[in-house]
Amino acid sequence: MGLRLALRKAQAEAGDIVLLFADESEALTHPYLARAWAKRGADLRVPAPGQAKKVAMMGALDHLTRRLIVHTSRSKRSADFIALLQTLDALYGPRPGLPTKPVVIVLDNGPIHVSKATTAALAVRAHWLTVEWLPKYAPELNDIEVVWHDLKAHHLAHQTFTDAEALDRAIHAAVTALNTERNRNPLGKPRISA
Repeated sequence: MGLRLALRKAQAEAGDIVLLFADESEALTHPYLARAWAKRGADLRVPAPGQAKKVAMMGALDHLTRRLIVHTSRSKRSADFIALLQTLDALYGPRPGLPTKPVVIVLDNGPIHVSKATTAALAVRAHWLTVEWLPKYAPELNDIEVVWHDLKAHHLAHQTFTDAEALDRAIHAAVTALNTERNRNPLGKPRISA
């Protein structure tokens, strides 16, 4: 599978296809403390407002542009993944009078990716969207996993949220910031050296 993905990445870098890595994750209003300091023997507690809630994130990462596309919802169901596919329709789907590159989406065998509703939605898009299935339990082959970690460990870390709506707004702001950071032109602001 690694060789097959390497070939797909080479095709994307040559401009022959658009390669998308897709998966889902979730963010918490009261995230776990991954890195914190306290005196030895002290009970580490951080007061958090309200009831703990989570927001599901369905996402796709464009391999070439490194752009992250995210659809948020309160659950991780097939309908939520289909909503992400509809967003991809608008971004990468065929348009009358314009040439269309074939799109390859890399998916794992998660339950929402292989459900009847998702299978039917993928079949409708089969003329422009090809699915590359990952083997089970192989998150290291899905490039979006690194982006999920970056988003949660750096952009959403060290803060709690009062409710799921505040977390949802923070997720979209963080995705915008992440996309801006990843797509910044390094020569856009030339500096004069001292």
